[in-house]
Amino acid sequence: MTSDAELVGLAAGLLVACGLVPQVVRVWRMKDAHQISLGFNLITIGGIALWLAYGVLLGLLSVILWNAVNLVLYLSLLVVKLKYGM
Repeated sequence: MTSDAELVGLAAGLLVACGLVPQVVRVWRMKDAHQISLGFNLITIGGIALWLAYGVLLGLLSVILWNAVNLVLYLSLLVVKLKYGM
């Protein structure tokens, strides 16, 4: 059984991840990531990786799930930045 707090966490993570999807789609379609900051992307990836580790250590489904999704999204932005945005 999922707690109310975990349901809030799952909903919040869904919204954050969905907010990033249009940006990822845009840079992949346009093959242009000049306006994406490399420093911001790298720092955010580091933070997300730590949140993911935190979630794994505490067994928090919402933290694990959505940080894994966001990590994939930000890594895809990094790929586009390195390929088309330097």
